[in-house]
Amino acid sequence: MGDADIIPIGTRGRPGRGSGSKRPSSAARGLATGRKAASKPTRVKADEPTTDTPVIEQPAVRTPGTSATTAVDRAPGGGIPIGDWLSAINQAAREVFGTDWEPRLAHFLAFLRRRVNGEYVVDEYGFDAEITEKFFMAALRPVAEKWFRIEVRGLENIPAEGGALVVSNHSGTVPIDGLMTMVTTHDKAGRFLRPLGADLVFQLPVVGGVARKGGATLACSEDAERMLRQGELVGVWPEGFKGIGKPFSERYKLQRFGRGGFVSAALRTGVPIIPLSVVGAEEIYPLVGNVPSLARLLGIPYIPITPFFPLLGPLGLVPLPSKWLLEFGEPIRTDEYDENAADDPMLVFNVTDQVRETIQQSLYKLLMERKSVFG
Repeated sequence: MGDADIIPIGTRGRPGRGSGSKRPSSAARGLATGRKAASKPTRVKADEPTTDTPVIEQPAVRTPGTSATTAVDRAPGGGIPIGDWLSAINQAAREVFGTDWEPRLAHFLAFLRRRVNGEYVVDEYGFDAEITEKFFMAALRPVAEKWFRIEVRGLENIPAEGGALVVSNHSGTVPIDGLMTMVTTHDKAGRFLRPLGADLVFQLPVVGGVARKGGATLACSEDAERMLRQGELVGVWPEGFKGIGKPFSERYKLQRFGRGGFVSAALRTGVPIIPLSVVGAEEIYPLVGNVPSLARLLGIPYIPITPFFPLLGPLGLVPLPSKWLLEFGEPIRTDEYDENAADDPMLVFNVTDQVRETIQQSLYKLLMERKSVFG
């Protein structure tokens, strides 16, 4: 089949434009220029009455070099001044973040500038007071106040200044009680609690660095004595992993307090020992089982099994919202002993047993006063 001419529709069988003329029609010229084609003038006889007067449209006058659409019309939100945009953003920020959002933003930017430029102080143990107060304490505070609803007693027994050793019971499967004690001491007594941590804490890649920045140091006599002499408030949990890893059936029964190294440090520095009793931490992760063989393989003290973990997966890691009671007991003075008291094993044992018995009796008393685990 040979080539065929394509004849457009409406051309009366002739190829070319619809009008049959080589010259474009007035309608086509109007489309090309964007103007409505002018209608053909109507002839009116002189003696014929007219009802309408023909209106001849004048062509639009354009300035050379300009187009029909201006730059203002093309811009997003054209015609809105920059000042109005800034005012709207300011009003929206006040609605969302409060009226003091500008100084808060300025403080945050200044904080970032100091961190980037290295204009902050870290002591010889790695403690960063600024990041601890502005980040760690701010993150732990809602948990202490809203989730565990911690009630504190005996704050008057914490010295306002100078070295002191806080000795507490340890429980909860996960050492959350140490963190809650730190934020409570900071908020209620206005002092940073410097905890003594086990070796395992500082062997973990991320946890060890965070613990150092939060004020923790290795639980050894040298570091403990040095911080106490420097006037720090030091915290120690002598039960260690035996305390937090004990089964739920043995809750609030204190384990052995080690060899009394914390007492020796207090005797050498002459600082008071403040017994602390914590009720409520035993119920956050009720420990009902353990996998000792797997724990030894992984090199960790224990692998906890609770009624919710690992059965519920990550959801089982959420601690139960038990009601907490913290009571700081009357300080036990050590400045009354002579310089060689720390080298007397029997004296160290007696003071250690006194501290342990004080905490145990206080736990029994608080348990009797508590109306409900979650109330």
